[in-house]
Amino acid sequence: MNKDSQSEQAPEKKCCGRCGGACEAPRGKLHCFDWLADVPGGKAHSDLVEVQFKNTRKGFFRNTIGLDLAIGDMVAVEASPGHDIGQVTLTGQLVALQMKKAGVKQGTELKRVFRKAKPGDIDKYNEAKSRENDTMIRARKIAEDLHLNMKIGDVEYQGDGNKAIFYYIADERVDFRQLIKVLAETFKVRIEMKQIGARQEAGRIGGIGPCGRPLCCASWMTNFVSVGTAAARFQDISLNPQKLAGQCAKLKCCINFEVDTYVESVKRMPSKEIRLETADATYYHFKYDVFKREITYSTDKNIAANLVTIDADRAFEVIALNKRGEKPLSLMREGQEKPQDKKTYNDILGQDITRFDKKKKKKKPKGHGNGNSGNRQGAQEQQQPGKEQQPQKPQGENRRHDRQQRKDRNRRLKPGDKPDNTAPGEGRNARQDVAPAMSPSKRMLNQNGDNGN
Repeated sequence: MNKDSQSEQAPEKKCCGRCGGACEAPRGKLHCFDWLADVPGGKAHSDLVEVQFKNTRKGFFRNTIGLDLAIGDMVAVEASPGHDIGQVTLTGQLVALQMKKAGVKQGTELKRVFRKAKPGDIDKYNEAKSRENDTMIRARKIAEDLHLNMKIGDVEYQGDGNKAIFYYIADERVDFRQLIKVLAETFKVRIEMKQIGARQEAGRIGGIGPCGRPLCCASWMTNFVSVGTAAARFQDISLNPQKLAGQCAKLKCCINFEVDTYVESVKRMPSKEIRLETADATYYHFKYDVFKREITYSTDKNIAANLVTIDADRAFEVIALNKRGEKPLSLMREGQEKPQDKKTYNDILGQDITRFDKKKKKKKPKGHGNGNSGNRQGAQEQQQPGKEQQPQKPQGENRRHDRQQRKDRNRRLKPGDKPDNTAPGEGRNARQDVAPAMSPSKRMLNQNGDNGN
């Protein structure tokens, strides 16, 4: 790889010509679009550079030697000790705004940009990055052996491989002095420990939220505030832990985004403590509908009973009448009918959710001398008037008689013949008339006569 190819770090894409290469650069976490890139002389007024390292870690540096840097360039920057390798994500006047947003005070001494990364720097950088996963797994085992109540969530090596940053999560204060000694002896690098929260860990890992967009903590959010269930109650959100929790197992940060809007909207509606008096009942507040600007009242203070929904203007009218000592006949305006409850469905298709369940089939009774076969046999006997009908035997006697007949037939079989287990009247000759069965004594006489012949 020569110097010319190394200087062109951006992917081979066509630039719009107005963004200074920002549209060509790969968009990582905490991406910021340089909307001042097309302003002439924007870089000349500021030597500040924003450089991004692994995941969400960023730093601000000064381009003191006047390098021609563009978004996406890999640079070697000053570190302690040695140097680090990162990617340029922003240049020019917007870097000062990013520093203000990150809380960097004016007059803070910033480190310098040494040079654009050389092929040797990139090779050493990639070699150090390839050890991060194995280092994290071994560090977790060491922390477990030392009985430390902490979780090592990520490991980041410096670009020159002389230093490693261990990001950990702990609910309590942890004395990891012995851990640092063991890690330094094991990996032969300088060790730095950084404690992060669950939301910061989710931001470093990244992912897609249930809304279908990248996680806020990974794409733009850097200031994490506490989120409580009171914000969900105020917005009438169902308190379902599985839906309210994000990938960090904490309440979603987006629950706080619209709370202020709800507070302002509720201030323009009647208070929850005000009761509405009518000629027939007293109504208590049940719930708000901020979007429709409607209020639902109930005749019972604790449960939903005789619910009536009116708009906020009508509620203010009733409150004004009650203050004058007057009671309207109904909460609804004159000539306005109470809306009928519409049929609702549990699924989005408006169909029964059990429509795919298999229905159990009823088992048909099998014919064993009773049931359908018995009826068919009785019908055949009725169709033959010339044949005398014999009195039917009880069901148990019929079964014993058929079993005895099969045994007698099997005794007369020759070697090699298959036994006949069919009942009388079944099989191939089921439709033929069945000869009356012989008694055992007559059968023995016939058999002896055959042997004599």
